[in-house]
Amino acid sequence: METPYDYQKFAILYVDDEEKSLKYFSRAFGDGFRILTATNARDGLRIIEEQGSGIGLLITDQRMPAENGVWLLERARQLYPHMIRILATAYSDMESAIAAVNSGAIYKYVTKPWDPEELEQTLKRSIEFFLVQRERDQLLREKMSTLHNLMIADRMVSLGLLAAGLSHHIRNSLVAVKTFLDLAPDKMAEEKASMDTLRNPEFWKDYHQNVQGQIGKINDLLKELWHASEQNTGAFNDEVDVHEAGATVLANLQLEFDSKGITVENAIPRDLPRLKLDRAKFHRLLDLLLRDELASLPGGCRVLLAASPAVGDLSRPEVEIQISDNGPGLSPQALRLLFDPFVLRADSPKELGINLMACFFIVHHHGGKIHAQSPPGSGTLFTIRLPLNPEAGPAQITDMDFLSRQVFNEGLWKSLASAP
Repeated sequence: METPYDYQKFAILYVDDEEKSLKYFSRAFGDGFRILTATNARDGLRIIEEQGSGIGLLITDQRMPAENGVWLLERARQLYPHMIRILATAYSDMESAIAAVNSGAIYKYVTKPWDPEELEQTLKRSIEFFLVQRERDQLLREKMSTLHNLMIADRMVSLGLLAAGLSHHIRNSLVAVKTFLDLAPDKMAEEKASMDTLRNPEFWKDYHQNVQGQIGKINDLLKELWHASEQNTGAFNDEVDVHEAGATVLANLQLEFDSKGITVENAIPRDLPRLKLDRAKFHRLLDLLLRDELASLPGGCRVLLAASPAVGDLSRPEVEIQISDNGPGLSPQALRLLFDPFVLRADSPKELGINLMACFFIVHHHGGKIHAQSPPGSGTLFTIRLPLNPEAGPAQITDMDFLSRQVFNEGLWKSLASAP
């Protein structure tokens, strides 16, 4: 009967200081399995470090010169937790085998001298377990990716409804206020001589400008929220030069950076492949990220734009874009909530998270990923990965923390929805 498992897809590494044992093991099982061997634990660890992703099973003798088998098994577990680990030991070493089992370092143990037929079945069951485990993990990743896209779509709809509702009620209400404020200066000038409350016209002038500014911020906030929730049409007809895009956006913001004493360098290579994108949205993405740097960095800091071809799936080539600074950085809590709207930024209390949430959706629309990190003393680094051709399909999620992060954030949305 044919087996559904390919026993040679992943190698078996056998480690033993007795060379005769290694030759016998290779001769006995080399036809049915792909065998790697090592004569000591150190060499075995080196092979695992070099070829660990292609090894499904590690079987090692316990008693060897220098480091013993349990030492190797524990380090293999740290490097490749899913690798199946078996300890080969004599009856006199049963205490070591029991200790290894209890510590979780091994899948099982076999006794020496071993029976070839029995050991062959053990090797088959071990490789089968490894393959089933990999298949389970792949299915889990696919389910998480589907859940990720569903949750993103749901959040986008929520943002759209929220933006539409806020626009309808707030913007309409602001029409009357704005009209009054537009007429107020003329009215105040007419009645200046007779109204005691207008003895200080400069106060009312400043008040008028402040309120107008706040109305403008509300309108901009609603507009940004609306654009963040826009669905992508699926057409990416613009071929964008990443270096030129960065230079264009920087030119528009250069005066603001100069006035604050912040140096910005465009180190994006000119020979990068062009990206198929929505040009306007991509420019908006860079603009929002640079404006975030402008708002959060103190004077004297430095911002660097860089990019390179991303290392990954050759069937889906990507470009990695980085925007980094040498500022004070962000706390782990701030990083966790960085792309959530309606979260006050500790580094810039007047700013809301709408802009960075818009960045998140722009990148998601193009089948890419964006994340931020802030190692202690190293400033903040935004990393964006975008496919050369978004139509090749959405990126697969690999961040298993996504679900817990979204569950945590649901509390913020419930608080917002229940607010009076």
